[in-house]
Amino acid sequence: MHTFLIAALTADGFIAKDKNQNSTRWTSKEDAAFFSEKTKEAGVVVMGRTTYETIGRPLPGRLTIVYTSRPLEGCSPETLRTTELPPAELLASLEDEGYANVAICGGASLYTQWIQKELINTLYLTIEPVLFGTGIQLFTEEIRTQIRLKERHLLSDQTTVLEYEVQP
Repeated sequence: MHTFLIAALTADGFIAKDKNQNSTRWTSKEDAAFFSEKTKEAGVVVMGRTTYETIGRPLPGRLTIVYTSRPLEGCSPETLRTTELPPAELLASLEDEGYANVAICGGASLYTQWIQKELINTLYLTIEPVLFGTGIQLFTEEIRTQIRLKERHLLSDQTTVLEYEVQP
């Protein structure tokens, strides 16, 4: 199973100013298109409840899985599910269903949990020409993971995606 983390960062390294900020409010249309393309290729997106609430709906053309203990309105197993499964168990169940790729879409706590459990293969980090000064960092705890830059994707003259492979 190929699992990738996908996030947009300000030039000073934040994924949001605060927990209620939707990234589409400050990121470029080029990043939105890149995010849509990559997550549709994966077919499955996993996110925390706060991230889901900033979006407010399942993402079209993808199975959206939300980590939460509370039910969500409109849950349909084909488009929107909730889970409390440990990440490795969730991946195993998705693999049993025939999925080969999963996109981890935030927030910081979920990114931290998945990278600490060594379940991320690739990171797609969009760097946007925005500064917050303070805000929510990509990870919530210390991370000791080696990564290698695989490719730079220029989305525009101002926006770049850095694609990293996680090293064993």
